[in-house]
Amino acid sequence: MIDDITKAAEILKKGGIILYPTDTIWGIGCDATNKDAVTRIYTLKQREETKSMLVLVENENRILRHVKEVPEMAWMLIEVNNQPMTIIYPGAINLAPNLVNSDQTIGIRIARDEFCQKLISKVNKPIVSTSANLSGQPSPTLFDEISDEIKNGVDYVVSWRQEDTVVRQPSQIIKLGLGGEIEILRK
Repeated sequence: MIDDITKAAEILKKGGIILYPTDTIWGIGCDATNKDAVTRIYTLKQREETKSMLVLVENENRILRHVKEVPEMAWMLIEVNNQPMTIIYPGAINLAPNLVNSDQTIGIRIARDEFCQKLISKVNKPIVSTSANLSGQPSPTLFDEISDEIKNGVDYVVSWRQEDTVVRQPSQIIKLGLGGEIEILRK
């Protein structure tokens, strides 16, 4: 795992994109502050730039660097939730502009996976996480389900957990507003 973290971090710091396991499904990632790297992911996935992607952070404190004001409800949800949860926050800041939704929101998930936490810490920046598939295709839950087009389109493929047969699910998605509004987008 340490070798993969070191190599993946080097690639991310140079503006590259990686294929890596997350606490949910396999993802394509890059430095979430690097506009050109984000563009490369959109191009690889053949995805419209109007469809935003989420970011992974390693702990709660990192959220404060990328959201102007965190709704109070977010802290409560983070504290009680025991499964992967992406929260869509208003007022995204300090991220690649092509990553932020047109309404200035951004989806952020706190990674609970040791590999992701260590990788994010080593890069010292949030990392994009989007499913490792072409737009419109099913999201692969296991490494063997990822297309060669995706595998060949990234700069580094993480070895860690390639043999894993545990089927994981995408995170739940909850959108929060500053006035206490809550919208569940995916359970």
